[in-house]
Amino acid sequence: MRFPSSIFVSVSLFTAETTAALYLSSTYRSAGDQIWQGLTLLFTLVPSVLVQLTLTFIHRDLSRDRPLILLLHILQLGPIVRCLEAFCIYGSVGQVEEPYVSITRKKQMPREGHSVEVERQVGQAEGKLFTHRAAFSRTSVIQAFLGSAPQLTLQLYICVLQRGVSVGRGTLMVISLLSIVYGALRCNILAIKIKYDDYEVDIGPMAYLCIFLWRSFEIATRVVVLVLFSSVLQLWVLPVVFLNFVVFFFYPWILFWQSHSPFPENIEKTLTRVGTTIVLCLLTFLYAGINMFCWSAVQVKLSDPDLINKSQNWYRMAVYYMVRFVENASLLLLWYIYKTDFYEFIYAPLLVLQLLLAYAIAIFFMLVFYQFCHPCRRLFSSSMTQGLWDCSSFLCYLCTSASHQSRPMGRATTEPSAHIEPSNDQIHDTASESADEMQNDTTYDVLNDTIYDVPNVENSIRGGVNGDVSHSVACNV
Repeated sequence: MRFPSSIFVSVSLFTAETTAALYLSSTYRSAGDQIWQGLTLLFTLVPSVLVQLTLTFIHRDLSRDRPLILLLHILQLGPIVRCLEAFCIYGSVGQVEEPYVSITRKKQMPREGHSVEVERQVGQAEGKLFTHRAAFSRTSVIQAFLGSAPQLTLQLYICVLQRGVSVGRGTLMVISLLSIVYGALRCNILAIKIKYDDYEVDIGPMAYLCIFLWRSFEIATRVVVLVLFSSVLQLWVLPVVFLNFVVFFFYPWILFWQSHSPFPENIEKTLTRVGTTIVLCLLTFLYAGINMFCWSAVQVKLSDPDLINKSQNWYRMAVYYMVRFVENASLLLLWYIYKTDFYEFIYAPLLVLQLLLAYAIAIFFMLVFYQFCHPCRRLFSSSMTQGLWDCSSFLCYLCTSASHQSRPMGRATTEPSAHIEPSNDQIHDTASESADEMQNDTTYDVLNDTIYDVPNVENSIRGGVNGDVSHSVACNV
């Protein structure tokens, strides 16, 4: 059984960031900066409450008689208690013989076109640890993009205005950046395990390194661009942020309405239709928050039973990074045009070049990951590089066609009363170009054949968003 290191890292980042934010808010209060104090506490308490609700929802504590656990969640101590519970479960493995085990069936990565299915026994303790790991994976994403990302943007904005970095503010910024990058990394791992749930996925160190570098450059560049733009055009940053949120919030709903699929009713049996709608809105709100700062590896699909799109769409990814690169360049250009003497200590052209280069480096590490380090790249039906190249060619074709249509047409002299026959030596050149927009969509039917049936153990989490794993096959040993 693997050591629950991911749980320890999640709780450590959560505790460190909360402690640093509370300390920094006390310094703002001492200095009389009530606005900065209020915003710092807001970006600390709101994600903390959402984390407590998520843990309670996944573990189904509301339907169980556990008043002490609920009280600790109200006191915002839920992650610490869950971490201690996970370590107690890990420490008790092997000390008591488990009367029941479950059978899991996973396919190995295909070699020479063949894939072998392997059965493995899973005990009660490992099933509980699986629930804890999946719960903390989701809370890490919530903490990262609904708390740490706005917190980092706010503190960097304050540093720019005050032209200085205090020890407390610098510590909080470093922890927040690590929390965002870790949340994005967990989002990538979560997407891989959901899409390829039939397979036994082994993620190597180089894959982790590529994801870490990819997300670090991407997120840091995005935050700096937003802060620079907001420092010179304070009012215009609100429409930019609002437009980004609106587009990514309603995008899954538009696809859902176009599919004419029935309303999802299988999220939680105890939820009413109104409760299900609230949960879906929170999910799409989190999806919009992720895409505000970086590409979301988990693509929401409300028409899917698991609410997750299990296909790999290279076109959508390519369009996102092209549009985001143009947006960052435009915001930097506006900052360069309207910057004041406040930035006289910065060599602006070099800073703009460095930020654009950093975003290009992020795209480079992303390409390296999907091309060489992705654990399931053998299952791709087409090359990612070829898919991105086809998408770029199609966009270039659209631009070329638009430029041809905008050219002025030559004069043609016609007489309505006379019909002019073309001469024999006149040559008519006809050129037609067509581009088939083929969606490079590698689709996999991921069926959850991982089955657990452990008596007196509640269902864990599924491979979608709220994470239910059904337990049905048991072996008495």
